[in-house]
Amino acid sequence: MSRNRIIRLSYAHSINIQGAIWYNQFMRRKKSFGIGGLLIALLVAGGVFIGAQWVTKTGLFKVPGEVIYDDSLSSEERQLLDGIFTDEVTLDKNVTISAEYSFNRPESAEGTYIYNIYVPVTDFYSVEDNIEIDKPENVFADAYQQEVSFEMIPIEELDFTKKLLSLNGNYYLDEFDKGAVFRIIKFDSESFGDEIKSLVEEKFAKDYPDKDGVLTFAQTGVTALSRGMNEKLDEVGDAKYFAEKLGGFLSSFDLTHTSNESSFSKMAGAHNICSDERFIDTLTAIGLDIVELTGNHNQDCGDVAAENTIDTYVENGIKVVGGGKTAAEAAEPLTIQEKGNNITMLAYNLSTGGATVDDTPGANQYEEARVVADINAAKERGDLVIVDVQYYECSAYASETEDATCDKADSAAGDQVGLFRHLIELGADVVVGTSAHQPQTYELYGDGVIYYGLGNLFFDQVWWPGTTRSLILAHYINNGKLLQTRVIPTVYDNSMQTELMDADTAKWFLNRLVSVKP
Repeated sequence: MSRNRIIRLSYAHSINIQGAIWYNQFMRRKKSFGIGGLLIALLVAGGVFIGAQWVTKTGLFKVPGEVIYDDSLSSEERQLLDGIFTDEVTLDKNVTISAEYSFNRPESAEGTYIYNIYVPVTDFYSVEDNIEIDKPENVFADAYQQEVSFEMIPIEELDFTKKLLSLNGNYYLDEFDKGAVFRIIKFDSESFGDEIKSLVEEKFAKDYPDKDGVLTFAQTGVTALSRGMNEKLDEVGDAKYFAEKLGGFLSSFDLTHTSNESSFSKMAGAHNICSDERFIDTLTAIGLDIVELTGNHNQDCGDVAAENTIDTYVENGIKVVGGGKTAAEAAEPLTIQEKGNNITMLAYNLSTGGATVDDTPGANQYEEARVVADINAAKERGDLVIVDVQYYECSAYASETEDATCDKADSAAGDQVGLFRHLIELGADVVVGTSAHQPQTYELYGDGVIYYGLGNLFFDQVWWPGTTRSLILAHYINNGKLLQTRVIPTVYDNSMQTELMDADTAKWFLNRLVSVKP
């Protein structure tokens, strides 16, 4: 308590004592006062009481708390706060309100709130992936002065049509506490919990994307653990060897998918599309959750092997889509309900064989009427719809030199671009080609996005540059909406150990693909 406050209280106390003395004297002499004396006494007592309030600034003379705006607040923020602290709001204590930018999500603390989260984005087709900024407040000033063209947008405006960039090496949808600029509002008051918290808490209670709500889903391309890979497995002795450089990365996603074209079989050898049974360890090493069976080689080792392979997947907790032990089973959509997101995954075979139309195992045959019905049913449920297609292959990758013919997704066997766009027009949100042994271009189209071919994730095709590469699609899904898809290139060599492509090569390769988009 300040000295002036103590003096005022002491003074008031003495006044109260004096008043009590006068009152006692009055009571002893009340017979002689009469009515007039009583009124005088009451006036004196009232004066003492009011005087004490004036000296102590209480009661009638109490000074209300003041709302103090710091210069760091923007006009928009002040307007919001003016709507909270109106003339009808009377505070007991002062409150000072300030704001700041930060590269880090603030720790939970009384009186500290996130006003907004801003993330850096660029053009969907850009091959850049990061910006470097020294101070958070400079992000806005420097947005158009960097080598990488970008803009800062509120996180609620983020969607798949813009490319989210990392900020100082941190990707927001992986980190959530970094990779963005956090606008923070602070309320400093002695009585924050008693009178400020209830006024402001609801205004700052926004539902920002976080780890509990954002589903991460990695889609990968062709996997064919066979032929030369069988020989390599005999050499190294451990199927986890093939996933050593990629397993940790793919396992970090909530869901990981691949399109496996070969069944496990004791017949597996150097010259067939059959997988040594030990190769299940390669798939579990990458954290595989979903296996697509739309390929045209899953019956190469016979129906029994195909059926047993499906059983092996189920035993290892791996869900199957686009294939099954019967045509009816193969046609079942895969529904995914994770972290509050509802997704329908549909997968069809439209290529050189492998589809089943009866009670034998095989891939799900593409039939237009059923595709329409499947997509309509999923959209009626409000699901995000991902459609995978095993399409006719482009064979120009069979070259020992760089051949970009297949980059264009222009198969000589049919109108690949037309079909994939048609699926978006039917209502699909994402369309993916899972047959291409060489990565192909991608594009925004209508209300969705198309990735025409993902290339080889695992295979023995080391002879041609095109077939040693693939694309991982890292989907980020929140509240049933596709926020982002990161396109992440991989490569393997004679070691047959797939790894992420280095940054410079990845930029070169992605630029090659986007340069020929339809």
